[in-house]
Amino acid sequence: MLTLIILILMLGILIFVHEFGHFIVAKKTGVHVDEFALGMGPIIFKFKRKNDPTLYSLRLFPVGGFCAMAGEVVEEEEKKLSKDKYMCNKKPYQKFLILVAGVTMNFLLAFIIFFLQSLIWGSSNQLSDVGLVTEDSPIAKSGIEVGDKILSINGVKTDTWDKIQIALSLKDEDKKYDFVVEKKDGTTKKYEVTPETKYDKDGNLESMTFGFGVGDKLNKGFINSIKYAFVKLYSIFTSMGLIIIKLFTGQLGLNSLSGPIGMYSVVGESAKYGFQNILYLTGYLSVNLGFINLIPFPAFDGGRILFVIIEKIKGSPVKPEVENWFHTIGFMLLMLLMIVITYQDIIRLFTK
Repeated sequence: MLTLIILILMLGILIFVHEFGHFIVAKKTGVHVDEFALGMGPIIFKFKRKNDPTLYSLRLFPVGGFCAMAGEVVEEEEKKLSKDKYMCNKKPYQKFLILVAGVTMNFLLAFIIFFLQSLIWGSSNQLSDVGLVTEDSPIAKSGIEVGDKILSINGVKTDTWDKIQIALSLKDEDKKYDFVVEKKDGTTKKYEVTPETKYDKDGNLESMTFGFGVGDKLNKGFINSIKYAFVKLYSIFTSMGLIIIKLFTGQLGLNSLSGPIGMYSVVGESAKYGFQNILYLTGYLSVNLGFINLIPFPAFDGGRILFVIIEKIKGSPVKPEVENWFHTIGFMLLMLLMIVITYQDIIRLFTK
């Protein structure tokens, strides 16, 4: 139950912050906002502020929220508003600012979280410098040493530890990994590493051990925390891009993705290690939410931004019915993908 409450709060905060970004910029650009809601489902509490037409509501299910803006695609006849109150009638740059505000807030939240995490508890180096090598491990035997910088693994650029972890998880049939390393003297060398592998009774790969890591040195201080927040934000964002590319090329399967059930398991594991891990996971998911919404896919903010860019290029908006169909089909595809991912999560849950 505690894990479920933590997950609901995390998702609620992330989506609320995202929608609040849309809300603020919509208000500033003069777009009419029908309702700003915290939660989903039936309304359990609502109010209006003096001289403010927006309905503020609290809804039954404490997951997410929404910002209902007038004319997100086309003017609504039942609303008796002046034309300048509809989002669809705003200038392209204004629509762009409204749409990008959500992901901007997600990135800002993540930055603040990473900064506070480092300021309070300290932070390890995020760049791809080797801080630890286990004696007699595959990495040690290959010749890679503490202080070396991992430039790439099997051709995948690895300038941060997040990318190193992704590169090591990519499909590799012969289980051999080519490391390109910058030595402490500035020279570049290539190493072949074969990890130690462990299989279950059915012959399925359980784990691979390389024997190296970031090390246990923690950096502290205000300036370091600012630097860590920037680097961590960059690292997770670019790692998400790498994951998307590898999904399309087949080097990562859909089974590497998780839905709500998979997230429940991750939150449960993180909660075992305390508040710091929960805080970090919130920042990580905030970057994920921001990145995904920037993808120019139907129903995402990125898909809507794409139509704003097309409008700017051609000098007139795309037909509303075309854009509506585009987002509707995209939403259906997303729901189908979510069903597949959720099914995988359930299978994993019961086969552990």
